[in-house]
Amino acid sequence: MPVSAELLKILCCPVTKVPVRELAEPQLAALNEAIAGGTVKHVDGTLVEGPLAEGLVTSDGVTVYAVDEGIPVMLPGLGIATAQVRGW
Repeated sequence: MPVSAELLKILCCPVTKVPVRELAEPQLAALNEAIAGGTVKHVDGTLVEGPLAEGLVTSDGVTVYAVDEGIPVMLPGLGIATAQVRGW
């Protein structure tokens, strides 16, 4: 269930205040492949345990936030740094 366009207009990274956009399918696939490798961690240091069905990425491409059943999980510690994904 995609995030509504109206909600996307007001969402931003809770840390940097950079706007977010929907994560494109190729980026989502690359992220999920890295997650399957077992080395991707959240900003708080906890391991990302399963693939993302959807995600939001900051407009600068630095941080991804999961979308769980249409609800963006915009908690600072649960962001995922894209630097962990090869070829990002």
